[in-house]
Amino acid sequence: MPIIGSTLKPFTSQAYKGGKFVQVTEADVAGKWAIFFFYPADFTFVCPTELEDMANLYGEFQKLGVEIYSVSTDTHFSHKAWHDSSPAIGKINYFMLGDPSGQITNNFGVMREGVGLADRGTFLVDPDGVIQYVEITSEGVGRNAAELLRKVKAAAYVRSHPGEVCPAKWEEGEKTLAPSLDLVGKI
Repeated sequence: MPIIGSTLKPFTSQAYKGGKFVQVTEADVAGKWAIFFFYPADFTFVCPTELEDMANLYGEFQKLGVEIYSVSTDTHFSHKAWHDSSPAIGKINYFMLGDPSGQITNNFGVMREGVGLADRGTFLVDPDGVIQYVEITSEGVGRNAAELLRKVKAAAYVRSHPGEVCPAKWEEGEKTLAPSLDLVGKI
């Protein structure tokens, strides 16, 4: 299972984005923030609610220079059919990566063994290709794009402000902490 601080592994995928099929590799991710948003399968129940939630905030992620890559073990053809038939999925403007071989899903360690489906996993990759955030939930528990956006802002802040950290519930513009011996036992 990938851990914080590990590096994005090589991959190649066919994706559906903007009405077209496109190829995506790890080279396309290099140099920018990226979210890999794994979900079990197209045409299911919790998945479209999560993907729509991400679609609704996609513009906010884009303003921060973050690209979103949703990933399931379905094909890019299935992604297009789902996009064309579901009002919720029809809102998606980010990449929908097909992973029928399981290469990407296995690279991130979220393949359900013997099932061929991805767990619900979220990974934030920094511009250097390093995983900075991981969240994996059970199949019945949906994720919150607004909370993910908050965490992306915190990760970007910490990256651009060495020596500072973001406390619990930190929101953009709030005070941060500068860890030091003087703070020990005073928080």
